[in-house]
Amino acid sequence: MKRTAGSVTLRPSFAATSRLSMSPHLLSVDSLSRDSVDHLLRVAARMEPIASRRQVTRVLEGAVLGNLFFEASTRTRVSFNAAFCRLGGSVCDTTGFTFSSMAKGESLYDTSRVMSGYCDAIVMRHPEQGSVAEFAAATHVPVINGGDGPGEHPSQALLDLYTIDKEFTRLGKSLAGAHILLTGDLKYGRTVHSLIKLLSLYDPMRLTLVAPPGLEMPSHLIDLVASRGHRVELRDSLASDFSDLDVVYTTRIQKERFTEEMSENFAGLSQDFTVDRTFLDARCSDTTIVMHPLPRDSRPGANDLNVDLNGDPRLAIFRQTDNGIPVRMAIFATLLRVDDQIERDLRPVRWFVPERVGVDDAHF
Repeated sequence: MKRTAGSVTLRPSFAATSRLSMSPHLLSVDSLSRDSVDHLLRVAARMEPIASRRQVTRVLEGAVLGNLFFEASTRTRVSFNAAFCRLGGSVCDTTGFTFSSMAKGESLYDTSRVMSGYCDAIVMRHPEQGSVAEFAAATHVPVINGGDGPGEHPSQALLDLYTIDKEFTRLGKSLAGAHILLTGDLKYGRTVHSLIKLLSLYDPMRLTLVAPPGLEMPSHLIDLVASRGHRVELRDSLASDFSDLDVVYTTRIQKERFTEEMSENFAGLSQDFTVDRTFLDARCSDTTIVMHPLPRDSRPGANDLNVDLNGDPRLAIFRQTDNGIPVRMAIFATLLRVDDQIERDLRPVRWFVPERVGVDDAHF
């Protein structure tokens, strides 16, 4: 991969990318090396014309994806579906425990073995941490962790890093030495657990962590990042000068993981933890990028990313979700070992595709 001054530069041609040996599953960022991450993001860059509906490929024609989501999801589930279909595969979907044999007492082991006989790859989301790894232990079919309770969400972290790289490339910035703010629910927010570990693989940067009391980032993750040479700062509010901030990554408060006592304690959460236009204009810069893994809670008093930033070019959340398709395509192509075959099967799309998807899309 071509690098400049420690930045992540992921623009070389796909043809220059050689196949990389990876774990048969994607369960945690821990299974990824710097080289394997760079490879995945290079493949994702080549997938963009397919993901944006300019070209078509059928390299996974005949392959079947099992999408097992035992916890609520819209973006992740549909994104994985779309990514697999864009590669020419088909999808079998199940959502919730009600429509699963697990409601009849079937074990993760049995479900895994049965589904592996039907599918060529499996994406699984489950409310219990470690459950996806337990599921994957029963099969040699590639399993991707779509989120395991408060544990991890590795594909989200990869698309987040890919988004940061694209935004930095546009702005002429480098990841090395960047200042990134992670705020919101850092205890139960699995996306930030995976992202901070992924960022730690790269050249030293400054990471500021801001969370309400009781929702701080787990100490073992802070220790890991610090041990790799990164500067980690802990703050208790957003009432600071962030004029040198490159990225603010904010997360929804994961109230569904709270006990009854915790729900009472966080009922009146201060607005000091809300990222809105006032915060961005008063404390950040014109080039600070705003990210969020979504969904964001738009209800009054939710203390989540404010909708008053809609239409602001610094708001990258929709570019972020769009990036989920090429990144997840790259994951499937690499795990199923067709990442070197994409070029052979490309053709233009035959249907109308608008230049821009939504009214709030940035002109650039």
